[in-house]
Amino acid sequence: MSSVSESFPNRLGRWRSDHGRYVSLGLIAFLFCLMPAFGVLPSDWSWGVATAGLTFLAVGAVAAARSWIAARIERQAASTMSAFLEQEPDACFVTDATGRIIIANTEAKNRFTSGPCRQLDQCLRTVFANPATILLRLQSLAKAEGKAQEDVVTRGQTIAVSATSLDYDRFCWRFRMRAKHPWDSAQMPVITFGHHNVVLDANKAATDLFGHSPAGLKEVFQGHTVTPDNVARIATPEGEKPFIPSLLRESGTARDILFTPTSDAPAQRQTSSFADLPVPIMCLSPQGEIEQANRLAIQLVGEIEIGASNIANMMQGLGYPIREWLARAVEDDSGPVSEFLRLTRKDKEIFVQVTLSRILKDGQVFLIAVLNDATELKTLEAQFVQGQKMQAVGQLAGGVAHDFNNLLTAISGHCDLLLLRHDQNDPNYGDLVQINQNANRAAALVSQLLAFSRKQTLRPEVLDLRDTISDLIHLLNRLVGEKVRLTLSHDPVLKPVCADKRQLEQVLMNLVVNARDAMPEGGEIRIETEVLTLDRALSRDRATVQPGEYVTVKVIDSGVGIPADKLQKVFEPFYTTKRTGEGTGLGLSTVYGIVKQTGGFIFVDSIRGKGTEFTVLLPVSAAMQTAEPVTPEAPAEQGPRQGEGVVLLVEDEAPVRAFATRALRLKGYTVLEAESAEDALRLLDDLNLVVDVFVTDVVMPGMDGPTWVRQAMKTRPDVRVVFMSGYTEGAFGETGPEIENSAFLPKPFSLTQLTEAVFQQLN
Repeated sequence: MSSVSESFPNRLGRWRSDHGRYVSLGLIAFLFCLMPAFGVLPSDWSWGVATAGLTFLAVGAVAAARSWIAARIERQAASTMSAFLEQEPDACFVTDATGRIIIANTEAKNRFTSGPCRQLDQCLRTVFANPATILLRLQSLAKAEGKAQEDVVTRGQTIAVSATSLDYDRFCWRFRMRAKHPWDSAQMPVITFGHHNVVLDANKAATDLFGHSPAGLKEVFQGHTVTPDNVARIATPEGEKPFIPSLLRESGTARDILFTPTSDAPAQRQTSSFADLPVPIMCLSPQGEIEQANRLAIQLVGEIEIGASNIANMMQGLGYPIREWLARAVEDDSGPVSEFLRLTRKDKEIFVQVTLSRILKDGQVFLIAVLNDATELKTLEAQFVQGQKMQAVGQLAGGVAHDFNNLLTAISGHCDLLLLRHDQNDPNYGDLVQINQNANRAAALVSQLLAFSRKQTLRPEVLDLRDTISDLIHLLNRLVGEKVRLTLSHDPVLKPVCADKRQLEQVLMNLVVNARDAMPEGGEIRIETEVLTLDRALSRDRATVQPGEYVTVKVIDSGVGIPADKLQKVFEPFYTTKRTGEGTGLGLSTVYGIVKQTGGFIFVDSIRGKGTEFTVLLPVSAAMQTAEPVTPEAPAEQGPRQGEGVVLLVEDEAPVRAFATRALRLKGYTVLEAESAEDALRLLDDLNLVVDVFVTDVVMPGMDGPTWVRQAMKTRPDVRVVFMSGYTEGAFGETGPEIENSAFLPKPFSLTQLTEAVFQQLN
């Protein structure tokens, strides 16, 4: 505990004294009780004396017990208070009305008590020049109002002292150190004067002005007096200069004085000195009317009508009325307060940091507002928030796509089962085909969500973009229509890239269609490719492109352009400027996801009314271009082939498991079902059970697919594996499943795709 050794000495001594009296009284009463027994008193007095003795004894015992309980309660209260004050970061004391220390926390002992001291003013003599006066003033206010606070300025630091009145004429004192001068960030001189006009502190601008920190008021003015027009001449190393002193804050005996540079000529003071200050600054009334504004403030804020314009109409962004903020700044003189606000300018978006300081001028309260252009800072903040939002939406999109793929697998799968039992002459056949086609359309939309969340399946191969674009140019010409002219420009020494050809074609088509829609009256779309070599890292739009070689693909249009405030939103999912029915808002977000998953970057530049340019950067592939692998595929008209073997199907979604089981059994396979990895391992505990292939979901509650398969293959190393997932191959992470004899089947899959995947694994 942090109680000092003299804690409660008076009360403890009084308890000991009372305790002695009670013991003496009890002995006397005990003797009175024994007197009749020894015949000291007449027998007719015996009962009366004995009764009196017992009464004295009982009263003494009760009084002693009450005194002991009171002392114990007080010790417990002191112990609780000591433990509470130990949690405070500031130096704290508890004293009685005479200033005697009852409790001091560890911070107070370390900072103020170099040796044992019983009185608070004795402990503060090393910090304050006259601590007794300060303590008496604050204690009187605290006793009258319950609490008092004052900033006491000493050389090199400002100490916030607060006194709180407790019960039993006790006071809690708190001392908070403020080593940094509150006006250090101000770009004009501010000097803090104390008792007898002694300089207690000066900010950096003041020490730069004088070349040192002055000692007192006389050194500041060097015998000069303040003129009637409030101009003071101050001696500086460069000579005397005129300044206008203004009271910023007064706390106790400390006064913060602002020295505003001015001109010798009174007529020029208003138009020259204040107007040419090197920082945007305004003088405001308590209601927010702009009384003065210098040249930089007018450039930053815009048109200002002195005496009529109100900042409440020029700024916004607090979430509550500006006038409430101004009122609080007027009432609170604890120091400058800052807020980030947005100017209501129509020509451009500007954020400003506004710092308000309360001043007194001719007995009236005004506010000095120092402005700082914070547009770049708020832009960086918005970009960071945008990056976090894009990541969160990507995770959400991936999760939604996973669940939808499970639903679509069950819908299209059971539809395939129904189509097996209906021929084209059946009246229900057309309805089943419609269900199947719309399920496929839904699957395409989900694949765009997966592309945005960067979890779609990619089949990377080494590509020459000239060949890829040439193969696609006929389709692109049909997409843009007759009003739009499509031109190509290739780098003659274009290097290969490693990408999924199908997904890269999707990127180009989406960018070209987006450019076409930006030119309703027609125009030209240019596709340009070139090799870009970066010798140093390129930082742009929250991304850092590392040094190296890249192939750039630019899609440039001459359309309406994108407004500056909308430019960073174009890659957000479902964000679109098109009317309902003209687009889903997933085109550019799909492009963003594909490019990022490929390891590239995409940037956008636009000028309103002149056009937009999308730039895609893809890293150059180190591998040599090879012929595309030829994958034998069954003819489109060939149906699923019959097979035989034992399949262990592990799927936590019951509809998907039911469809897969029926589909495999229809093709001749023996199917064992399990709804979790744990159930599958329990089935495999029977070593006599023969299993030829595992068909398992990747993401499941509890143990996931790759984990249980690795465990099962310790005893069954020859079993083949088919992994299936709505997350596609991204569910494995960056390293893949790392399991031999395994294949991957993305959801949603059809009956034919499932049975063909199992057939390929077994044959």
